[in-house]
Amino acid sequence: MTEPGSTTEPGAAEGNYAGDFAHVGVQATTVHGDVNYYSSPVDASPKVKFATGVRLLEGGMPGKARQLIHEAVVDGHTGNKVCFHWQLALLSGRTWHEMPHEDIMRLRQAPTICRVTAGDSWADGVEIVHRLLNSVQQGNTDPGPLLKDFDELYDPQRAMILRHLELFLDGPLKNQMWHRALQDARRDQMDGDRADRVWKFFHPEPANPRQQEPRPPNIPVGTWVRAVVATVVLAVVLLHIGYLLVRGLQVYALAVYLLSIAGGCLAARGGLEWRFRTERCRAKDQEYAAPRTRTAQPPPGGFANKVDQSFRRYFGRYVPRQTDRATWLAETAGIRKSLRDEIVEVYREQRIGVERISWLIRYRVSEVRKQWENGTLFAYRYELATPLSTKILTLIGLAITVFGGSQVMESAMRLAPLSAARSTALALAAGVITALAWQHIILEYRRYAADKAEATRTQEGCQAAYERWKQKLADKPTDLEMAAWLDRDRKVLLNEALRHYGLSMSDIIAHAFIETPGPRTKRARVQNGPWRYSRYRLFLFLLTSDGIRQLSSELDFERGTLHGWNRVNYRYEAVAAVRVHQPNDDECRFELTLVNGEQIKFNVLTPGQEELQMNEAHGAVSEVTLDAAGFHHTLHVMEGIAAEGKQWIKQERRRQSKQNVA
Repeated sequence: MTEPGSTTEPGAAEGNYAGDFAHVGVQATTVHGDVNYYSSPVDASPKVKFATGVRLLEGGMPGKARQLIHEAVVDGHTGNKVCFHWQLALLSGRTWHEMPHEDIMRLRQAPTICRVTAGDSWADGVEIVHRLLNSVQQGNTDPGPLLKDFDELYDPQRAMILRHLELFLDGPLKNQMWHRALQDARRDQMDGDRADRVWKFFHPEPANPRQQEPRPPNIPVGTWVRAVVATVVLAVVLLHIGYLLVRGLQVYALAVYLLSIAGGCLAARGGLEWRFRTERCRAKDQEYAAPRTRTAQPPPGGFANKVDQSFRRYFGRYVPRQTDRATWLAETAGIRKSLRDEIVEVYREQRIGVERISWLIRYRVSEVRKQWENGTLFAYRYELATPLSTKILTLIGLAITVFGGSQVMESAMRLAPLSAARSTALALAAGVITALAWQHIILEYRRYAADKAEATRTQEGCQAAYERWKQKLADKPTDLEMAAWLDRDRKVLLNEALRHYGLSMSDIIAHAFIETPGPRTKRARVQNGPWRYSRYRLFLFLLTSDGIRQLSSELDFERGTLHGWNRVNYRYEAVAAVRVHQPNDDECRFELTLVNGEQIKFNVLTPGQEELQMNEAHGAVSEVTLDAAGFHHTLHVMEGIAAEGKQWIKQERRRQSKQNVA
């Protein structure tokens, strides 16, 4: 293996080897089920099939595009635009000799079948493609007039030809067209605000914030019965005591009696406020307190476990300024558990991925950090502290009730001892029962109202955060943009390889790419589309007259930069075997064995990628991912080398000549 910046002589020993069969760590997985570019109903009209085929072609999946566009043409959908896209689909991603005879015939007959008529830019594009075909087949023709007409062609036809005919072109035309393709790729590599938008593709459509409904007031029927009955009994007894005082003309005692009742009402009101604040503060303390015992861990891979991991990650990341991480995590352990339990409870039955509520978890954690930094995280202790005035009024009311009640009972006992004693006993019993019953009822309703108000405030904050996040993701790149950017990155890599080896495009007999997920990558796809990655490992095979040049580099897709170059050179005779190991639909491993026993192998698909959505066929996602990665063309080339060695070059040219004649 040669290091970046070094050189390797042609025909170097076949022992040079780059090992890239490493584990790929995936940080996040997203499937945009709300976006579907790449499928059409079984009974779709020819127009719909054609439109879907065009999107597949633009998305870098020519295999399925060929099928759908052909079906649309067979069903009668024709015209200049149809013919142009059909031509590109037939040629894209493969060389002339890779095309089966029936596709060659379709390519030649496309203008006639589609009834092409001159007069628009699509017809001009059809004509240019036809002339390019003739130039490749005839060779040794002056490309000047053709290139002049090509340069006068408008976009998108010009750009599409440069993109899809890269492998097909040959001869003196190849260098000229490559120069134009590279120029466009460099110019447009970071267009569309790529650096600020790519990351958004790997975030799913956020789920709506859901409000946790507070626990309804828990008031048993028996409590209501006790409250009503005891209140009625108390009212009757108090009236009876008042009647005794009126009948005995005890004016002073009657005034004291009314004052003691007012004091009792004052004490009850203040006492309820005091009790409510105390209990609510205690409940908040318990909610936010760190768990004293280790709680059972949810099953690995489940929804609750993923929510746990997400909360741990964001609490570990969002440490307040000037705060020790260990202190922050210890002090917020209870809050973290409370928030986690709330999210799990609200979303557990919604069958959504944690990725869709990551925005909500981030927001809730950021709010905790903000409150910590503002010193308001435990502000409820001050807000719920009972005012001194309430305590004083409660104690005064209680004192008035006790003092006045004793004075009144003494006067009543002098007037009617037996009746007063009976009423006093009933009043005390009914008063206790009434106080306890109504206390429970009122506190439950107040607790529910406070929970409701708190939940509403939280929901309003979450809704505002949700709207902000949706707005931030509003310009998420489409899959077609992702495919176009990746195609430009490929061209930049190819140019770096040509520059390093001092080669021109016409020196390259054939070239092939394979794209694999890079380390610590994020991945996402649209429904029925291929996986896209935030980091790629790009492999490039260059077939020259002296041997095979293999290059690999890690692509930071967001920034469009290449890092970590590895180069391997070996002769055609050094290739002993090419294998593809695909034990299931979502795993594919490419292995190239050299005659000295060394192996070059890497994963094209990693296990666990086949995450199907509704209306997705098993294996379909893997197939389009392999198609978009250029796997089929690369496999064709490398299997040919393994089978025929350097003779493959002559055999391919012989096969191409036969097809040209046919």
